[in-house]
Amino acid sequence: MGTLGRAIYTLGNWIRVTGQAVDRVGCRLQGSYYFQEELSRHRTLMNIFDKSPVVDKDAFIAPGASVMGDVQVGQGSSIWYGSVLRGDVNSIVVGSGTNIQDNSLVHVAKSNLGGKELPTIIGNNVTIGHSAVIHACTIEDEAFVGMGATLLDGVVVEKHAMVAAGSLVRQNTRVPYGEVWAGNPAKFLRKLTDEEIAFISQSATNYINLAKVHAAENAKSYEEIEFEKMLRKKFARRDEEYDSMIGVVRETPPELVLPDNILPDKSQKAVQ
Repeated sequence: MGTLGRAIYTLGNWIRVTGQAVDRVGCRLQGSYYFQEELSRHRTLMNIFDKSPVVDKDAFIAPGASVMGDVQVGQGSSIWYGSVLRGDVNSIVVGSGTNIQDNSLVHVAKSNLGGKELPTIIGNNVTIGHSAVIHACTIEDEAFVGMGATLLDGVVVEKHAMVAAGSLVRQNTRVPYGEVWAGNPAKFLRKLTDEEIAFISQSATNYINLAKVHAAENAKSYEEIEFEKMLRKKFARRDEEYDSMIGVVRETPPELVLPDNILPDKSQKAVQ
């Protein structure tokens, strides 16, 4: 970023801070006629009562996600954009290597009608698809919950089990090991194949790697972002046939290359 761009960025920051200060002075001058607008900036991690989230240093909590109250998030797990984990009347535990994808909701219940406590427990290397609703239930290691699925109180999804996208699993239902359940209400559909069971583990690994990329991107300064924009513009790829016709060989700078484990097709093509 050039000197002019840096100066404009700094000026914008000063104006925002000054605007907030002027607003506070104006509120004081209004005296008894003062009406306070309740504006709350988004907080990714938030306490509730005396409970605060415990997040492993290697976990990724995306900007725009909300993790609040009695919540534990394990090593290598990722909570994606727009997701909400609300541990207020009970606790939420998320194991290691688990991904809870965009706009999902995880909540708890204080107890059922019989007085049994109903926290939410999510194991290791679990994949929970976009916009899923997980309420006061247990998901064991290496299970898979599809996009838009809803799991109600007391549900147990066993290891290597899969809940299909859009399904509704009723209260106190157990989805057994190695089975696919689908529908509304969800019912047994078929057994998982060995390839599908392997896919569940691979899905978790892929999201662990992808979370590292997003964490690195979110940690970049304004100057780093502007520098990469310049690089992308300078090294923008044209059609390969066009390049060959004019004898141009374009090399992508290392800063713009994603790791092979993020794009598995890339590494396979390289081997071929």
